[in-house]
Amino acid sequence: MTNHSSQYLSRRAFLKRAGIATVGALAVGWPRYSFGAAKFKLRPDLLDAESPKGLEVIQLTTEADVPWAHVYMEAQVFTMDSKRFVLHRSATAHGGNKNDPKHQCYLCDIENNFALSPLTEETGSGAPSVSPDGKHLYYFVDETTIGGGKFTLKRVNLDGSDRRTLLVVDGPLPGTKFRVGRLPGLSTISSDSKRLAIYGFLGDGQIDPPPYGVMVFDLERAIVSLVFHQPSWTNMHLQYCRSTDPDASHDILIQHNHGAVITPQGKVKVWVSGGGADIHVIRDDGSNFRDMPWGRDGNERCQGHQCWRGRSTWAITSTQTRKPPEAQLIEGRAAPHAGHVGIKTPGGVRNDLSREFPNPHFYHFATDIVGRRFISDAGPFDKGGRIFAAEFGEPGKDPLRNWKRLLTPRSTCKKQSHIHPFLSPNGKMGFFNSDESGILHAYMVRGF
Repeated sequence: MTNHSSQYLSRRAFLKRAGIATVGALAVGWPRYSFGAAKFKLRPDLLDAESPKGLEVIQLTTEADVPWAHVYMEAQVFTMDSKRFVLHRSATAHGGNKNDPKHQCYLCDIENNFALSPLTEETGSGAPSVSPDGKHLYYFVDETTIGGGKFTLKRVNLDGSDRRTLLVVDGPLPGTKFRVGRLPGLSTISSDSKRLAIYGFLGDGQIDPPPYGVMVFDLERAIVSLVFHQPSWTNMHLQYCRSTDPDASHDILIQHNHGAVITPQGKVKVWVSGGGADIHVIRDDGSNFRDMPWGRDGNERCQGHQCWRGRSTWAITSTQTRKPPEAQLIEGRAAPHAGHVGIKTPGGVRNDLSREFPNPHFYHFATDIVGRRFISDAGPFDKGGRIFAAEFGEPGKDPLRNWKRLLTPRSTCKKQSHIHPFLSPNGKMGFFNSDESGILHAYMVRGF
């Protein structure tokens, strides 16, 4: 295959590739389109002989001396019409430095020439969530210290207007003795756009072992509640169920890193040990604690990434098994809590999604909003990694099918440059990170 050089799209070439009719120099029916110096590149050189015909790869960010990345693929960053999403500047695949003023969130308008516009402006901004109603970006400004400081919940319209401070927490959380000493780079928002959840480090520098806690924000009343707190929950990966069912929409997927060792000052010495992590579901008032039937049997271990299957109450995790030595994809549903026994959870329902894929080694993945399409990265990562797409069948029964190897992102696949692919809500576009250019940037693939 000819190795085409990277090139910026011309205005007319972009319209032609997008399938938009033109008259003279104008796009028919696209009055908002703004043309200037393109900030993205068409990257046919990332395709190879195994890539599906008609596939198109676009490098969305091109700044020469500042890295860009997609927000971690679990986050709600897309508008439900699949036209706009949020990514961030001066970031790695796992977030940004809260003390870096260049670390900010940007809106990418796909229909408007992939135009990038800033949404945040404060040092310490992060943990973004786009409301499913498409109206707002919620984010936090983290100025916390161990035992002191403050954090702020803010909201801004997606056009950058009407920035508001919703809540400032500069003391103990209401009704508790705990102050938040550190926030992660991820938050999660309910499908009705009414509640936001995030976890935080609650140690004061003296408590040993220090606790972590789940905070839920009522966005209509601008109040916060600490609904759950325990030690060793270092890396919770909170994810609201995306179902619109009034009951299921209160469920949150949550990760427990068993055997974690953390100093009173919040330094993680051991992320997970012993039987490994397990995954649970809780209601956003802290009640109805349930177990997912994954891991902790001496053979299967949860890798630490999982997600809901579209708007369903099924979830998917990636595992590592000793026999056979694989990284499998397992679907499951929550069962009543039975003591952190993982795969042995009574009543647990499992479905091996990757059983028809030879020697699976999958790690980070996501689905579309209806739970019919799937995307994942896969090894070998010492050769740049691979990205696969597939289709779901019946929940709890069928394996993933119609596998397609899309491309090799040529990433170094170091932690800061993980590929982390995810889909637009309509499943027609995939997004990933790569540092193949020598610096981390955000990419998009479509046509599969």
